[in-house]
Amino acid sequence: MDDRDNVMIESFFKQAARQQIEDNGFTERVMKRLPDRRAERVHRLSRLWTLFCIILGVGLFFAFGGTMVLKSAVMSIFHILMTALEVFLATAPTTEISVNPWVLLSLMVFVLVYLPYQTARRLSSVL
Repeated sequence: MDDRDNVMIESFFKQAARQQIEDNGFTERVMKRLPDRRAERVHRLSRLWTLFCIILGVGLFFAFGGTMVLKSAVMSIFHILMTALEVFLATAPTTEISVNPWVLLSLMVFVLVYLPYQTARRLSSVL
């Protein structure tokens, strides 16, 4: 840029600096809408209530034997998956579709073991 461009830019900004813009009470309205201390207190109480409910829920889960129910549900799902896999491996050679059962087994292990592991790892790094 040459000096003439610099002079034009400086004159433009000088004119803009002299200009006054009426806000018609905009600043006051914005300041009235800003959160006050009471809102922070309500937010803190909301977090405490959420924490209380979580602790109560976990306590009731253990008090009423939720671990046994969860364990039996996981075992049932595991049993169903193993039965389905056993049926598939027994009937795969008789189908017309050429499927390698070991490739499918590897894919199932990847989906059921590796992907949840990676997801849990990423979630723990974010939290």
